[in-house]
Amino acid sequence: MNELLTPRELGYRMPAEWEPHQSTWLSWPHNAQCWPGKIETIWPRYAEMAVAISRSETVHINVVDEEMRRQAEHFLERAGARGEIMLHLFPTNDAWCRDHGAIFIVSDSPDAPAPAPVAVAATHWGYNAWGGKYPRYERDVQIPRLMAEALGVPRFEAGMILEGGSIDVNGEGLLLTTESCLLNPNRNPHLSREQIEQRLRDFLGVEAIYWLGDGIVGDDTDGHVDDLTRFVGPRTIVTAVEADPEDVNYRALSENLRRLKEMRTPEGQPFEIVELPMPRPVVYQGNRLPASYANFYIANTSIILPVFGCDRDAAAREIVGSLFPDREIVGIDCTDIVWGLGACHCLTQQAPRG
Repeated sequence: MNELLTPRELGYRMPAEWEPHQSTWLSWPHNAQCWPGKIETIWPRYAEMAVAISRSETVHINVVDEEMRRQAEHFLERAGARGEIMLHLFPTNDAWCRDHGAIFIVSDSPDAPAPAPVAVAATHWGYNAWGGKYPRYERDVQIPRLMAEALGVPRFEAGMILEGGSIDVNGEGLLLTTESCLLNPNRNPHLSREQIEQRLRDFLGVEAIYWLGDGIVGDDTDGHVDDLTRFVGPRTIVTAVEADPEDVNYRALSENLRRLKEMRTPEGQPFEIVELPMPRPVVYQGNRLPASYANFYIANTSIILPVFGCDRDAAAREIVGSLFPDREIVGIDCTDIVWGLGACHCLTQQAPRG
């Protein structure tokens, strides 16, 4: 790999999540402090999610040690594991692979300005546990390197703090993110907005960057976009909305919707905006949790949709199903999982096919 050339200069881009995957990566949940009083309830649901994904593609799961490997195998078997699930002794501090894992890029354009070394590569971004909120992340920062080595792909170190849940792309050069997260001084205080945008262009091969405002209440990531707004097609965006003006999320989601309606494609056309309702409030021990149907994961043949046991689940299934008519909608009850302040998308990280 020519270290003088950026991934973009080598013809790499970050593909859309709906493009074909070779596999999905997960990190087995084990940090009881992430789910105080609930860790035992997480494992069956997590295994259910992993097994559902394995029907689409290979699943890689990072585990801390042999004891955890046996625990994972037990719950996966109970969940009916049949597909290819590979367990790796790659120790982590927490389960949120979307944020501590590698972000993969591909080179597939005949018009690339320079020949890429291989079709798939990993970008390795800095990670500081969402702005230093949690003191232990020394294992998590090693995961991108271990993932790249396991897949035998080159790795580019980006030199900037970035979590995978803070961005979303359409695979054709457009990227969504939020000001509340990427411009937060607890991430990259030495970088300006323009410098952050350039780093995204250089390492993810994007051209246009679209900024939303704030995230939802209870989200300890400072407003990850994967709880808010997602590309579901090259020019189609689904976004969470709250109908109740008295709800604590109404203002932020309304402002983000306003911004989306004003955004234009590089060709000057408006995006197609699809509104996705928020679930009923999920509260545990007096805390409003960041429950959102937007935190779905797009696998090769299915959509892994977080559901919360409320009357709005059916509407979310219908809307997301209409956006992906060729994929099965698999609902995973995340009522307990979201006590860890994340859901299906936060737990997963896709590795694209070359």
